[in-house]
Amino acid sequence: MARPLLKIQRYFRRKPVRFFSLILLYLTAGSLVFLHSGFVGDSGSGGRGGRDSVVASGTSASDARGLSIMSRVFKETRRSGRRYGPPWMKRARHEGGEKPRRGGDYTSNWNRALKGRNAKDVDDGRAKYIGCYVDNTQKRALRGVSFFDYKKMTVFRCQDNCAERGYMYAGLEFGAECYCGHKIQAPNASESECNMECKGEKSNQCGGANRLSIFRLELSQESARRYGSAIFKGCFHRPDNVTLALPLSAVILNMSVEKCVDMCTEREKTLAVLAGDRCLCGFPTPLFSLHELEDESMCLHRCPGEEFESCGNDEYFVVYQTQVQDNRCMDRHFLSTRAKQLVALASFPGAGNTWARHLIELATGFYTGSYYFDGSLYNKGFKGERDHWRSGRTVCIKTHESGKKEIEAFDSSIVMIRNPYKALMAEFNRKYGGHIGFASQAHWKGKEWPEFVRNYAPWWASHTLDWLTYGRNVQVVHFEDLKRDLFSQLKGMVQFLGLKVSEDRLLCVEGQKDGNFKRSGLRKLEYDPYTPEMRANIDELIRTVNAALKKRKMSGVPEEYMPR
Repeated sequence: MARPLLKIQRYFRRKPVRFFSLILLYLTAGSLVFLHSGFVGDSGSGGRGGRDSVVASGTSASDARGLSIMSRVFKETRRSGRRYGPPWMKRARHEGGEKPRRGGDYTSNWNRALKGRNAKDVDDGRAKYIGCYVDNTQKRALRGVSFFDYKKMTVFRCQDNCAERGYMYAGLEFGAECYCGHKIQAPNASESECNMECKGEKSNQCGGANRLSIFRLELSQESARRYGSAIFKGCFHRPDNVTLALPLSAVILNMSVEKCVDMCTEREKTLAVLAGDRCLCGFPTPLFSLHELEDESMCLHRCPGEEFESCGNDEYFVVYQTQVQDNRCMDRHFLSTRAKQLVALASFPGAGNTWARHLIELATGFYTGSYYFDGSLYNKGFKGERDHWRSGRTVCIKTHESGKKEIEAFDSSIVMIRNPYKALMAEFNRKYGGHIGFASQAHWKGKEWPEFVRNYAPWWASHTLDWLTYGRNVQVVHFEDLKRDLFSQLKGMVQFLGLKVSEDRLLCVEGQKDGNFKRSGLRKLEYDPYTPEMRANIDELIRTVNAALKKRKMSGVPEEYMPR
């Protein structure tokens, strides 16, 4: 054995170039094996709402596979660290009370938790199976948005994608194609013809060859007020000066919602207004603010081109918001001079702090800062995220901190409070599903949820109590009040920050209030996650916070917080 090795050694000593070439080939082969194992290891993980692997219709299967691989190669594998939390909770982590979870996409557990259940047999309040329908490439049964995923399509992913866009129906075809629509425009087919398994879920059928498995979606109230990409705003009385309020108008033969929305979208206007056979386009302004809703029965006038739609009349207008972006409130920059005061935007996690930052930035035109650094928020446009919180270049600073020392570092503060039952669930979803994702059923029904409530519920109360005790010049804003009356509540927040109020910007914000931080209205829990013991403890915490607010001559918590 020694003699052959000696010959090899002498050979490479005479030919060093060949030796290094062999080493290079060996390292290259190892790298290829490593990359391959990375693809294989990731192929089972679920995507987030189809954003990583779903491709738009019109893309070929091979392109879809290529895009899916590339998205996984560049996928971020770690979430930014979080430093906030009460001191007693930080100690508990160090003592092993709560083990840190490795970064990853937890939303895939949703499909794993439901694996083995046939979607046709599940009527859980989210979607109901309607049947198998004929489809035609020339004349689609569902004529809204469509998506393909040739590797990981599931029934629930398709439902989520369609629900997020406000469609009433979701249909699956060829095991990998998802179609959305407001109505089914095709006849029934035999159930036996919808026989193709879903690519990402073998236990369910996803249509067949030119056959759609169609589900009716039980949307949330907000999602149901949409027409594809357009959002239904309501019925409004004719403004005093129509020409000035809505400068573009045209008479359309066989008027329908779709025709008016398309016209205003092409003209790059955010409002599509139907007045009988006339379509008007414009922006929300003080002349037509959309603040005085009329009863929808006043607008019940059948569209000439679509018998199931209402087109309003000469006195009462039906209004939709198009997908055109209102740019009047999109410009944002840092303060040109250093701020004289540090203003905190303080809240318990899950109380809508990121959403409030989005609203403040649009309403003022200035960036907000953060006590932390979250790379995902920076990438979504929160450029103040990278600044040091004491830089003085931002109008307010996001913080979840509590405690005398941390609070007294700020000169004034806006304290956001949200119903603890909603806030705890929102933060649990963020913790295990990301900013707009969801915790899986396995997490809700496992040990994570009870442990989370036990640790976080007392913090909800102590956070508010600390800011009321140690904060200087505190303004309390309730999440529910901001959601219910955004214009006046946000106006008050801008005034508290000492900045000029622009009514046009506030009206612009109303049309873009959700930003990229709203979860889909479809995925709701089918049961109450709070036990009687949890509710008893949380109700007592609500009473404590309510009493503390009233003691400081502030309005107490909204009525909906209080125990029934």
